[in-house]
Amino acid sequence: MEKSLILVKPDGLQRGLVGEILSRFERKGLKIIGLKMFSIEDAILEQHYEHLADKPFFSDIKEFMKSSPIVAIALEGGEGAVAAIRTLVGPTKGQEAPAGTIRGDFGLSGSINLVHASDSIETGRTEVDRFFGGDELFEYTKTELQHVYGK
Repeated sequence: MEKSLILVKPDGLQRGLVGEILSRFERKGLKIIGLKMFSIEDAILEQHYEHLADKPFFSDIKEFMKSSPIVAIALEGGEGAVAAIRTLVGPTKGQEAPAGTIRGDFGLSGSINLVHASDSIETGRTEVDRFFGGDELFEYTKTELQHVYGK
């Protein structure tokens, strides 16, 4: 099974879009295996965005991500789940994202873009482990999956 991390960023929380964002993943047939709201700390931000640490806008990202709580969602699905999640989220810049995607329907900015989604299967595993402890993830049978993926 493929895993992915979704972070509903401060703008998604402040605009009251957490339920809408979560429901899009559920309607697609993805399985929620973890869900929590918290204030993010510098250490996790620096680890999560280490690929941007040398960029001049990194301090702006940190300030934005700490401006209010965020919601972390761990999702699981069969083959192609991570790619499907990336399609649902849409391109980084909301003004370029197609209608029907989360960013296309609700975003107009490149940096204030509602959600983070893991960009690969490998990254998904790493990011889920970064944001969720083992006791915060749940294994269960989601009977609906037989109606989403078939046999």
